Amino acid sequence: MSSPIHLQIKSLYKDFSPKEQAIADYILENPSKVSHSSISDLAAELGIADSTFFQFTKTLGFNGFKDFKMAMLKQENDLSAITIHENVQKDDSELVMAQKVFDSNMTTLTDTKKLLKEADLNKAVRMISESRRLYFFGVGGSEIVATDAYHKFLRSPIPVGHSTDYHLQLMEASLLTEEDCAMFISHSGKSKETIHIAEAAKKNGAKVIVVTSQANSPLAKLGDVVFISLSEEIEFRSEALASRIAQLSIIDSLYVILMFHNRNNAQNTISKVREVIQSLKENRTD
Repeated sequence: MSSPIHLQIKSLYKDFSPKEQAIADYILENPSKVSHSSISDLAAELGIADSTFFQFTKTLGFNGFKDFKMAMLKQENDLSAITIHENVQKDDSELVMAQKVFDSNMTTLTDTKKLLKEADLNKAVRMISESRRLYFFGVGGSEIVATDAYHKFLRSPIPVGHSTDYHLQLMEASLLTEEDCAMFISHSGKSKETIHIAEAAKKNGAKVIVVTSQANSPLAKLGDVVFISLSEEIEFRSEALASRIAQLSIIDSLYVILMFHNRNNAQNTISKVREVIQSLKENRTD
């Protein structure tokens, strides 16, 4: 298993049953104990059958408990350093509150970076490069990320499209072809509107890139390539808001890789954009 176990658990957590979440919480809170205990001892501690714990390790992608335990031992140093992000407290100073927000964002970026795979980045950039047009889709808070992506990729040599209205997005998706690529952003991966749009794009043969925090979500299952963003929730800021930092960084990475792979055309496009923006600045009278 290439990604750290605790990140794998976090990416699947919301799709777990209550019993599976209890096992997941125990592993995250007691990594050293788990890596040095027998399956019978762990099952007894949790009040579950050995087979339940065994099946949980299979859900994570391991062949069984022995395979899981060996991976835990290898990652023990990493896992033992895990701490649940300290929440903002009412007695914290303004500076401490701000520092905790920054710490949470840095954890989000570090965790998400560990889940990146070179094969996925290569495949996604190739899909975009070979497409006639690239469209960005997102609803609600994810629409903000989609708009930022659209604004960024306008500088690329690939024609791009994006609409802020859900019905317009649905219409755009219905007109996509197998020559097009569509990127979908959704923290939960369960937004009915976003799934509906993705199904329309998929039906028409468009290539689909998904950016989400839930690896087993309905939206993720529609993706040809899926990027997972992980985030910590702190008071007054949900995981969905925190995940934007990771989502933006994933999209930034795809943009930079694409531009380097298409360096000559990219420089020409950027020059045109800079030229028209500069002329606008020079013509301002205020």
